[in-house]
Order: sequence, then C-alpha cells, then structure tokens
Amino acid sequence: MTAADGRTSGQVVGRARAGVVVAAAAALLTASPPDRLSAQIDRSKPPTLPPPPALKLPAVHTDTLVNGLTLAVVEMHKVPVVDVQLLVDAGAARDPVDLPGLATFTAAMLQQGAGRRGALEVADEAAFLGAQLGTAATYDVATASLHVPRRRLEPALDLLADVVLRPTFADSEVARQRDLRRAQIVQLVDNPLAMAAIAFPAIVYGQAHPYGRPLNGTEASTTALSRERVQQFYRASYRPNATRVLVVGDITPDEARRLFAARFGGWERGPVAAAPQATAPAPTARSVYLVDKPGAAQSVIRIGHVGIQRSNPDYYPLQALNTILGGAFTSRLNQNLRETHGYTYGAFSQFAAWRLPGPFAASASVVTAKTDSSLIEFLKELRRIRDEAVSDADLAKAKAYITLGLPGDFETTAGAGARLRELVVYGLPLDYFDGYVGRINAVTTADVQRVARAYIDPDHFDIVVVGDKAQIEAGIKALNEGPIVYRDLWGQEARP
Repeated sequence: MTAADGRTSGQVVGRARAGVVVAAAAALLTASPPDRLSAQIDRSKPPTLPPPPALKLPAVHTDTLVNGLTLAVVEMHKVPVVDVQLLVDAGAARDPVDLPGLATFTAAMLQQGAGRRGALEVADEAAFLGAQLGTAATYDVATASLHVPRRRLEPALDLLADVVLRPTFADSEVARQRDLRRAQIVQLVDNPLAMAAIAFPAIVYGQAHPYGRPLNGTEASTTALSRERVQQFYRASYRPNATRVLVVGDITPDEARRLFAARFGGWERGPVAAAPQATAPAPTARSVYLVDKPGAAQSVIRIGHVGIQRSNPDYYPLQALNTILGGAFTSRLNQNLRETHGYTYGAFSQFAAWRLPGPFAASASVVTAKTDSSLIEFLKELRRIRDEAVSDADLAKAKAYITLGLPGDFETTAGAGARLRELVVYGLPLDYFDGYVGRINAVTTADVQRVARAYIDPDHFDIVVVGDKAQIEAGIKALNEGPIVYRDLWGQEARP
C-alpha cells in the first residue's frame, strides 16, 4: 500500500516507530532522576573497590604408575579440551661439556618420525586430530606437549606415545635437522638480540657451568651431532621414573590413569643420573663486555649477574621488587628509559629462578646514539632500588599487579598448565598457589629493600652491550663504570 505522499506503508510505520523512540528518549532526558541516583558523586576520586574474592583453584590429583611415571591431573570441565605436558628430566643442563645443544636437538627429533610414521605423517596426523603437538627442551627439562579436543584425546595420546616412546631418529632426518640448525646458528650474527641472549649467560656463568653453554649449541657442536649420540642421550635420560605428566582439562584422575597406563605403563624404568649440580663462578668486579655488531641500528643491553634458584624463600619479596623495578610496563626502568627519555620501546628486568640459581638481568634495546645515556639511567635505577626504600604506595601497586593478575593465569587449560608446570618441574608443594596471594601481600617495604641489597650487586655487574663498537665505544669508556672487555657472540675473548 502507498500513502498519499508516495511513501509505502512500511516506511510510514517505520517513521512512526522512530518518532515514538525519540519521544521516549526525550522524556527520559527531562525526567527527574530516581532518589537513589540523586546523591552527588565525587568524580575527583576513583571509586573504592571492594576486596577481591578469594582465589579458588582446582585441586591437583597425583598418582604414580608401577614404572615410576608420575601423573598430576587438574580437572577443568568448562571447555572440552585437554592439555598434556610430559616433562622429562632431560634438559640441556645434562649436555656433555663437549656437545652443547644435544638435549634440545634430541627433543626436537622426537617428532621427526615416530613408530611407523615419518616426520610429515606425524605432523599430518596432529593436524587431522585438531591437536597441537610440540617437543622442546630448556636447561632444566625436556617437554612433549599436547593440546587437543576432548573427543580426539585417545588417538592423540596414541600419537604422543609414539613420539615419546618410539622415535625413529632416522639418519636422513638427523642430517636434515642438523643442517637446518647449523643454518640457524650462522644467522645469529645478524640478530643482535640473539647475540646478547647467548653472550650474556656465557659471560655470567662461563662454559664450565651448564647455564653458560648455549641451549642450541655452536656450529661446531651441531656438526658433531650424530644419530648415535642422540640415541645414547635418549636412552640414558628418557625414563618413566624421570618423567612427570601434567594433565589439565576435561578429564578425571581415573580417566587419566587408565589412558596413560594403557600407553605408557610398559615404558621400562631404568637408572637415571642425578640432576647435575654446579657452582656459579665467584663474582668479579663490574665490567663492560662489548660485543661488536657493525652497522647495528640499536644497541642491546643486558646488565646483571647470578640470581636465585626457584626454591629460594626470598622468591616472594623478589617478585614484588622486580615488579617495581622492571617487571611491569609501569615499572621504574620502563618509565625512565621509554616514557621519560624515549631511548627504547621497552626496558625490563627479571630474576630467572631455575633449578640452579638463574640469572638476574635488566635489559633493553636502545637507540645507538643513546647507548651511554641508557647505561647511566639503568645503573641509576638499579642503585636506587637498593639505596632507597620503596614507598608504601609503590609496594601496594606491585602487590595488586601480581595478585590481581594471578586468576587470569588459570582461565584456560594452557594457562593453568603453564603455571602449574613450575610446581611439577621444581618440586614445589602442589597447593603452592593456594597461599601465593597471602605470601605476596605479607611482603613489606623492609623486605623489598633487604632483598634488593642481597640480590642486586652493582659492584659486580656484568654489563653486556651488543652494538656498533665504532659508534658506542667512546661514550661507554667516558662513563668510567668499569673496564671494557671485548667478547664475541659466544662470550669468548675477541680482539678489540
């Protein structure tokens, strides 16, 4: 139907409805507010937040198979997915001194052919199952991980069992992966960040310490890798009695035991050497270690020394300290070097707490022309955190950052698995996170200053700078913060 003015009936009705909506809105704007909203709101102050609810985490159920394989199961049934981390005490700390990179190479080789599957078939089957399969190693542990929909869990576990228990280590795949790794190592000299990541621990720890050797080895050690050496390392280290399995997701403890006993129960236990122990070298006087990267657009700075191990009882106050210093975007280092001076996109610090004492490092990539200025600001903040007590407000902000962010770490199966993994790897109590918030909130300003003085030692800093020596050397010398020592990518002596 068409109205007299040519509009359709639909247009007329639509316009009428629009008019009703406009009229209603106008009435709302002119109406008196309800009594409950009539009180004046003080907008000069942020609203007072109620205390956060108590953090309630799912329980960790443990079991041990006859062969010594330990299961830790966390039920999370909201989403039909399961995350599995199979953690073997076969990390790079077990590398022979003459063959760094063996542990990470062995872990990578696990999925390059397993059972009756070749490398491509392993990848194809994982993709067909909608699963994410990965194998890798850090200094302390080797990991085979799986993320899979619940309905595909059983065939995915069959694949995982083949990868872990029946890797083929085919000669052709060893050669291919060896060539690939060698090419990656050659490319390191084009990446100042990668150079700093290798040179810094080598300088701090030295080659005699497991943490001082490069995770992925050198070009020479990679060339020496062979099927025989990989098999030898695998047989000596991959044992069920040296393995812990963390399962998080839509699964019950009874199901987990049944599924893993069926696939891993026949894995033969055997002797495993004790975890390697090493003493960090004695601290030396503060020095600047310059790694030349001609033409570098930025300088990569790492400042630090040996820090703490994960079992250290001062871990909690150090978390608060590091959050204030360089563990958050609003931390002192980032506010100083990025926001105030514009020297970098980000400046941060970290205490890497591992089985043995890991490194403390403050780091940034800075504009080449401001390398010396950046070092001044770094050292200023690192000394200030020791010499001046932090304020109550700064500590309260750091505590809130740590504690209010913790629940988000447990929202997903992958997130929960990442946080719970450290309990399994480092032998911490399985109810550790139940008391975590209370321990952080118990930290005082005196605690922060005590641990700052105990674990940050400017007189013994190793200051590693990777950059264009021709442009930055004179400015660094003028700072007079210590002798300049010239090193190469591997932290070894280099000609000036």
